[in-house]
Amino acid sequence: MSSLYGDAHRALHDQFDSTRLATLLETLDAKEVSEPHKAFIESRDMFWIATVDQEGRPQCQYKGGAPGFVRVVNPTTIVFPSYDGNGRYHSMGNISATGQVGLLFLDFETPNRVRVQGKATLSADDPLLGEFPGAELIVRVAVTDVIINCPRYIPKMQRVEASASVPRADKPQPLAQWKRIDLVQEALVAKDQGRAEKEGGVITFDQWIDNLGRGDGA
Repeated sequence: MSSLYGDAHRALHDQFDSTRLATLLETLDAKEVSEPHKAFIESRDMFWIATVDQEGRPQCQYKGGAPGFVRVVNPTTIVFPSYDGNGRYHSMGNISATGQVGLLFLDFETPNRVRVQGKATLSADDPLLGEFPGAELIVRVAVTDVIINCPRYIPKMQRVEASASVPRADKPQPLAQWKRIDLVQEALVAKDQGRAEKEGGVITFDQWIDNLGRGDGA
């Protein structure tokens, strides 16, 4: 069984007298997603994904959707959709380049978390694509490690409302407010060209920043 520890980790274990503890905790990590973890992961409406590009530079991104948008299709495979974003495709490009991912699933209401390491692939014609309204791509993660973490530092918070931008089968996805900014109009992808005038009007960058400060910039 491969270890997630290297020489640099072991040096810190020695420095802080955590070698025994770190070695023990690694024996508790799993190589597959158990049923309790499957239920937890599939109940989430958000997670964080870490990726690495071709030069070893990391990226960390938030991913959100309706509960169930992440699926554990079998104990060693996690699937989730890639929705419309800002066009940078940092995470998806990194997955194409290296495939290395780390996923963090958090529950703020009943503090809990699960981490998953794996190797990811992208597909624009995955058989599950049609089951996720608004999805551009499907990401499949071949799970290599499932890590339980203590919720000690997770603040307890209450969910107020779901994002209105989450794609739904019964109505069109609203235009992201940043796509209404005047300076981006000519750069928008073809399907978004002209939508700003029909969906609230064109705004300035400063107006969008003000809206963000008020929590109204989605």
